[in-house]
Amino acid sequence: MMQKIILITLLRAVTFTALLFSAATSSSYASDAMSPVGLWRTIDDETGKAKSLVRITEVNGELQGTIEKLFREPNEDQSPRCDKCTGDKKDKPVIGMMIMTGLKHDGKIYAGGEITDPKNGKTYKCKMWTEEQGKKLHVRGFIGMALLGRTQVWLKEQ
Repeated sequence: MMQKIILITLLRAVTFTALLFSAATSSSYASDAMSPVGLWRTIDDETGKAKSLVRITEVNGELQGTIEKLFREPNEDQSPRCDKCTGDKKDKPVIGMMIMTGLKHDGKIYAGGEITDPKNGKTYKCKMWTEEQGKKLHVRGFIGMALLGRTQVWLKEQ
């Protein structure tokens, strides 16, 4: 009888531990799905056409984004350089350029970073957040206050 009670208690403890582990891992998977880390298709907010693929990675708790591919018309330069950029980005190839740096997780958003627009060479403050189970990324570049800027919606690549 005593062995039966010990066995039942042990089974309950194992079941409880398994349930806790399952809840902990499923919530981390949910947050991973909402993470902006991954490959994103940028969309031109003026034309609605795909512009590029940007890979967002996390390094030491900060997000950074690098252009992996450009979608260009056949008559356009297929390997453009950032001729309007300044500093270390001046005249560097756009493909492979790190355009996003320093974003840190702040509640439901990532903020505190910068983003460079290779089209005009300007660098803006940046914040971003995901929606639709992490399938859409809202990237807001701004000067000074977030009200003075624009938001693009990027789409998660599969």
